Amino acid sequence: MARSVNTQRKALNTAVAWAIGLLIFFPILWTILTSFKTEGQAISDPPVLFMFDWTLENYSVVLERSNYARFLWNSIFIAVGSTILGIIIAVPAAWSMAFVPSHRTKDILLWMLSTKMLPAVGVLYPIYLLFIKMGILDSRVGLVIVLMLINLPIIIWMLYTYFKEIPGEILEAARMDGASLKEEVLYVLTPMAIPGIASTVLLNIILAWNEAFWTLNLTAAKAAPLTAFIASYSSPEGLFFAKLSAASTMAIAPILILGWFSQKQLVRGLTFGAVK
Repeated sequence: MARSVNTQRKALNTAVAWAIGLLIFFPILWTILTSFKTEGQAISDPPVLFMFDWTLENYSVVLERSNYARFLWNSIFIAVGSTILGIIIAVPAAWSMAFVPSHRTKDILLWMLSTKMLPAVGVLYPIYLLFIKMGILDSRVGLVIVLMLINLPIIIWMLYTYFKEIPGEILEAARMDGASLKEEVLYVLTPMAIPGIASTVLLNIILAWNEAFWTLNLTAAKAAPLTAFIASYSSPEGLFFAKLSAASTMAIAPILILGWFSQKQLVRGLTFGAVK
């Protein structure tokens, strides 16, 4: 009897998980399908899902109209650059909070997290003026810096959580064997926290890749990433849904592929330390 109940509960949990997954994935599926429709089919009422004349015209128009490779390179540079810079700063910060805590450590962590509650538009104007003074407006370097700073609290929080799961006795043993602080962090702590660091890197790349507010307000042409590439298909003449869907599909495809191939590592890192 108990086995039957457990089987039914497992089947119900599986069905609910599939339903939630399909519900979340449906907008992406709809966008991809719309990218293969004509403009008329894209706005038809009632809408058509699969039974339509498939066409690659939208992708052809998008590639002819825009330099997709330049937008893609800007996104890669900004996402990867902000992630690397953030990890370099966050690892020693999280190490000090996890292994050399003070009575203010929790207050500092909460203060860092509270900065994420600030509306981005509230600091846009001073940052915009600062970027003009520094000469980094509409530059990849400027976006790397600002995206690193807005995601840094999350990076530090995640690494701090992972580091707290590592026994401090291991680091003490390394010190007793003569390891310096640099060797302790690079050769003892970092290898043990690789799953957590990897998931933090992947999550930060995704956050930086999908960031739209800062990329649309701090770039014009030279450093514009794929978020600006998508926004360029909203014009005063109206929305071209099929072409907008093609541009959106081309923008999300690289990050979807990355997420698909790294999902095991991401899940492993996000559950790192959950089971003792």
